[in-house]
Amino acid sequence: MNVTVGLAQTCHPDDGDVVSLVEAYARDAHEAGVDLLVFPECLMSRYESELGDFLAQSQPVDGPFACAVAEIARAGGLWIVFTMNELNGKGGLPYNTALVVDDEGAQRGVYRKVHLFDSETTRESERMAASDELFDPIGTPFGKLGLAICYDLRFPEVARHAALRGCDLLVYPSAWVAGPDKVRHWETLLAARAIENELFVAGVCRADDGYIGNSMLVGPDGAVRVRAGEAEGLAVARIDTSELERARRRIPVLQHRRPDVY
Repeated sequence: MNVTVGLAQTCHPDDGDVVSLVEAYARDAHEAGVDLLVFPECLMSRYESELGDFLAQSQPVDGPFACAVAEIARAGGLWIVFTMNELNGKGGLPYNTALVVDDEGAQRGVYRKVHLFDSETTRESERMAASDELFDPIGTPFGKLGLAICYDLRFPEVARHAALRGCDLLVYPSAWVAGPDKVRHWETLLAARAIENELFVAGVCRADDGYIGNSMLVGPDGAVRVRAGEAEGLAVARIDTSELERARRRIPVLQHRRPDVY
């Protein structure tokens, strides 16, 4: 089955009008025949905001921002994966959340980031709460779609969880921080997750200063099907999910697993 995927490599708008940004990319995606449009991590709220502002901006998954994006998806006839700063109903820090809406504007899936990026340069756990539940792939007209977010890419268990549940296309909305070797890590890990699980993998990264851009979609053979540069823009790839069956038939990795040993 053929599907056209759009990778919306965006910068956070200076005026803060993210809904208009989404509308503009959705128009371009519609004109390009895109079926699934994917936005980066931290789409709704600028991660670098002052903590008080960041907390105040959080919204529920049925709040104004999510509803506005759902309406854009319906109007454009697109499936959209987008991210938001989700209000924590338990009263704690907000969740770093990715949502899927279909081409009729219906919400089809929600994933709250499990692995928080605490490093020498940043501590995501100081402004986000971690979830304890991975995303089970959902059925779509173009195969089973899986979700994870940014730092989750460094944990192969996340992709294997999706693969064992029939995932065909696994997407990672990301804000991959720039630094020594970070582009190499990004491209290597995306290819590894695709090869070892025999599925398509897309990573969509912010293009703001301090982030790497380089959004890409990788096939089950590890070959890059489309790759953006460092600037913002829409990268489009048309893929054929029947490739997955051929790859899995040639080398049936998942069938050869030995969970009795490890």
